[in-house]
Amino acid sequence: MPYRTIRISEPQFEHDHLRFLTFKSPALKGRGDVSLFVPPQIEASQNPALVLLLHGVYGSHWSWAMMGGVHRIAMQMIEQNLLRPLVIAMPSDGLWGDGSGYVKHEVADYDRWIIDDVVGCVTENIPALRPQSSLFIGGLSMGGFGALRLGAKYASRFAGISAHSAITHYSQLKNFVEEPLDCYTDCNSEDELSLVYWLQQNKESLPALRFDCGKNDLLIEANRQLHSELTTLNIPHHYFEFAGEHNWDYWREHVRDTLLFFEEQL
Repeated sequence: MPYRTIRISEPQFEHDHLRFLTFKSPALKGRGDVSLFVPPQIEASQNPALVLLLHGVYGSHWSWAMMGGVHRIAMQMIEQNLLRPLVIAMPSDGLWGDGSGYVKHEVADYDRWIIDDVVGCVTENIPALRPQSSLFIGGLSMGGFGALRLGAKYASRFAGISAHSAITHYSQLKNFVEEPLDCYTDCNSEDELSLVYWLQQNKESLPALRFDCGKNDLLIEANRQLHSELTTLNIPHHYFEFAGEHNWDYWREHVRDTLLFFEEQL
């Protein structure tokens, strides 16, 4: 679809292969921001993949790059031939409250912002991408919830899903956000917000799925419970536990696992 206004950074001022995109989003009813990693090798790549990386509460489009250094990690992996050239899109969550949860609200639809507008506008504005490019989704904490939920809900659109230290039920947001949980349920049913509902609903068409959590993370028991539920439901997935807490030290280390997992699916 055409987007009314688009602003993209000037190449002469870009650094570390990061590009910045702002455009007017129908889902947001206003402007939204996306940071992009676009390696120079992308021009020679045949139909490169697009990876969506979703940030956690309190963050924004720059979090994965400026706190996680994922662009440098990905570039190093490409240079080591561990990863084929790919585009990483890191959108804001819409910047509602402490965190939108990547779900629909009365003021804006943060679900469709990611699925329709970010994917659509990024694909239109990065010439190397094609409508048929493989699409992956990953995230941390609230972004892990977003990745799991959106990846399962729109299963046919994705080739892989990965989450780190994920919130596994919207009710866990109360541990992080100031806003009441009613704000998340006003426009959504329990099923609409449920990871397990969408994973079970689209069980036959789910893409490859992995998630992990630090053993000292406050969300470890919730992740163990999700792993147990998916095992009981015979929903294929890979679950890992590593040393670590709910912090950027953990996510910087294990985003490599996400990128390698996506590479395996290609």
